[in-house]
Amino acid sequence: MSRMRLKTKLVLAISSMVFALVAVFSYLYVSHLVRQRAAEAYDSAAFVAKEIRESAREATQIDLSSTFANESDPKQVEAVLDEALKTDPGLNTLLQSIVGYSPTISDAAIAHVNGRAIVHTDPAANGTQLEQREDFSHVRNGSFLRQLEVVYGAPRVYDVYLPIQREGQPFGDIRVGISTVFLKSEVQPQLNRALTFSIIAILVSLALAAGVSNIALRPLEAIGRRLDQMTAGVPDSAPEPDPKATDEYGLVNTKIDRLGRQIRDVKEVFSALKENLDQIMGTLQDGLVLFTRDTRVVLVSASAERFVGRPRGEILGSLVEEVFTDANKLGRIVLDAFALHQPIPQREIEFENGRRIQIALDFIAERGERIGALLTMRDAESVRRIENEIELSRRLAAIGRLTSGVAHEVKNPINAIVVHLELLREKMRQVDPDTRRHMDIIDREIHRLDRVVQTLVDFNRPVELRLTEFDLRRLVEDVALLASPEAARQGVKVETQLVPAPLPVRADADLIKQALLNVVLNGVQAMSNGGVLLIVARQHEMAATIEVHDQGGGIPPDVRDKIFNLYFTTKKTGSGIGLAMSYRVLQLHNGALDFVTEMGRGTTFRLLLPLAEAKQYANGEIATRI
Repeated sequence: MSRMRLKTKLVLAISSMVFALVAVFSYLYVSHLVRQRAAEAYDSAAFVAKEIRESAREATQIDLSSTFANESDPKQVEAVLDEALKTDPGLNTLLQSIVGYSPTISDAAIAHVNGRAIVHTDPAANGTQLEQREDFSHVRNGSFLRQLEVVYGAPRVYDVYLPIQREGQPFGDIRVGISTVFLKSEVQPQLNRALTFSIIAILVSLALAAGVSNIALRPLEAIGRRLDQMTAGVPDSAPEPDPKATDEYGLVNTKIDRLGRQIRDVKEVFSALKENLDQIMGTLQDGLVLFTRDTRVVLVSASAERFVGRPRGEILGSLVEEVFTDANKLGRIVLDAFALHQPIPQREIEFENGRRIQIALDFIAERGERIGALLTMRDAESVRRIENEIELSRRLAAIGRLTSGVAHEVKNPINAIVVHLELLREKMRQVDPDTRRHMDIIDREIHRLDRVVQTLVDFNRPVELRLTEFDLRRLVEDVALLASPEAARQGVKVETQLVPAPLPVRADADLIKQALLNVVLNGVQAMSNGGVLLIVARQHEMAATIEVHDQGGGIPPDVRDKIFNLYFTTKKTGSGIGLAMSYRVLQLHNGALDFVTEMGRGTTFRLLLPLAEAKQYANGEIATRI
């Protein structure tokens, strides 16, 4: 069964609330009507009973001495009173008119305390034993369901009882019968109309509630669709929200749009971090295992498999007891350290097979509470190899310095050879063409060798940075202006896209300009069919970035890792120095230079420079400090 949509839930909730309100009010109305009619029927019968009691009291006010009855004999007295009630014209007239007085009264009678009828609206019932019927006060004071049962149930007669006394002694009671047939015939039409009206009101209210809520919540469907697209990573096809909108839907749309951008940025950052972390953990030579506070593995490097002897996928999510065992020396040391909660300073251990590794275990704590642990394992032989490589790097650096000195020394003889070659060419003006051709070849090769040596000298020479504080946007505009003539000859148009806020940096403006110009010209040369080269300058976190987008054919995969190598070039007339020099300039400024390329769709080079901290802005000029 598919899950109910939020919009449907809201429509049902609003409709149910309206239904409940209408049902409650309908119940109150119907119950009030039934209770009112029951009370009116009871009051009418009670009034009739009081009228009968007054008439009976007048009829029994007789002088017993005139009747020759023995006052000491209760039976004679009772017989005299019964005869007086039966023969009293006013009482009999009243009893005969009672049935026509109220449509709900079926009969009336005066009965002795023993239940025998003295006078009855039905003459045939006089002197008979009356049936003890239920008091109608129970109906009047009963529940709503009881009253509905009386109205819609089987026909029945209830009595309203009113006791009567003579000379302070109970004489009997007056019984007024209320027929549910008469009550039903009077109340049921009104009750049916009320119930019909209530049902119609409930249905209409449900339809109105569903329709109004559906219309009112229609924007919720669009909002839900945008949220689904946002969580699924699908590009949002909805139009941009109006920032001036002041209604709730406009405000929610604006906030969702902002939230979507933030989520996309966070996902991009998280993806980049995850890729970088996976790449680092995959290429890391050391075995790293990160544990949570409950000793569960949450991070493990690929090299850890060599030390633990289990695949990386099985280690992740396992407890320390499941990863290490007492079967080997490494497992015993790690388990003992976790059991005693004692860190392991870096130490070297030897396995049973003679293999030696270095291990270290550090417990991570925050505010005195342990939140995890980090286990580091590295091959002792690898450590020694790294130390040897570092020593080799030191030697290579020394050789580089020596090479720089040799280059300087070689340059002097080259200059002397060039000078004497020119003198020799002046003296041999009449030589044959073959000899002159060989001299021209010697001249070109000497100049090429001179350029190579000069490049080597310049690239290895320590650079003294002349740091100044400036707005990087102005430098981008200058470079775009410088590159435009060369780009125009290639059929390329250079465009810039700059943020409105300043991008303050502290750097060597000349070197940064040359580095950016090298990248821009490289992009122009890659666009053999012309097009638009876009330079974007903006702020990314605490760094200023310059992105150079070209529309060339892209960089082939087999040369991407060599693109910043000195003297490497794919152009026939290229020197292979420009990008290498730009890369070195960015490194000197604690920045970075990288690229993203796609075959057939161009390449984007990105230059990153740390931002300087702005102190003030005045007249477009910035004053910064590091």
